[in-house]
Amino acid sequence: MPSTIDIRRRIRSTKNTQQITKAMKMVSAAKLRRAQDRIFAARPYAAALREVLASVATRVEGISHPLLESREAERNVLVVIITADRGLCGAFNTNVIRAAVNTIQERGWQSVQLMPIGRKAIDFFKRRPYPIRHSAQLVKALSLEHAREISVMLGEDFTSGAADAVYVVYNEFRSIMSQIVRVDRLLPIERAWDQNAPAVEYLYEPGPAQILGELLPKHIEYQLYRALLESAAAEQGARMTAMEAATKNASDMISHLTLTYNRIRQAAITKEIIEIVSGAAAAEG
Repeated sequence: MPSTIDIRRRIRSTKNTQQITKAMKMVSAAKLRRAQDRIFAARPYAAALREVLASVATRVEGISHPLLESREAERNVLVVIITADRGLCGAFNTNVIRAAVNTIQERGWQSVQLMPIGRKAIDFFKRRPYPIRHSAQLVKALSLEHAREISVMLGEDFTSGAADAVYVVYNEFRSIMSQIVRVDRLLPIERAWDQNAPAVEYLYEPGPAQILGELLPKHIEYQLYRALLESAAAEQGARMTAMEAATKNASDMISHLTLTYNRIRQAAITKEIIEIVSGAAAAEG
């Protein structure tokens, strides 16, 4: 049975840990609010960009652009995997990495190259037999410029033939308690525009073909930016949930240790009283 000194030491250590987890929860809550504002602002823009892209595409006959070229077979595939730089966020990183590995194994691509974004993904895959073509760490102040640099590299790999398709695996933010792992094809761009949709006549300057050529790279850039924002918001939500659970578990452990401490202390006091009474009785006898 542990001594009262050991239990007091464990209670003190657990209280210190509880203070840390509680502080991390509060920090994540503040960061989550800012991340939510950014993703809620990005989603309508991404949807509007897709609508404009579809509207312009329906007015261009015989669309031909390197980012639209669909290869007959996806032999060489580049997979972008977005995780966090840090842990202590539950199964956030594990779920993304597991989904990426399962996707690679299930689809049976002939050649797969990876672009891990985030230190957790980089540390995991550099010890695995998967070739890493590019890698990038997340920056604290995630910006559109950061997404633009990555999208340019991906576009060059696709247009040069180094990759027949580019997929991105990331956590989509749904709520504080829910993050959904998504596997989306980034390149080639899907021709999702509806040719039968009612057309509204617009005047374009310059022509629709030139505008479409400008919109397609921006579309890739912003879809990647939205995925990074989704992952950042999901990370803070997962960390907030994990730290809240850790704080609650610490409280339960402190209660259990305190109860055990009181029982041991009470047993020691009772034993001392019995010894005193027995000694007094023996002396009187």
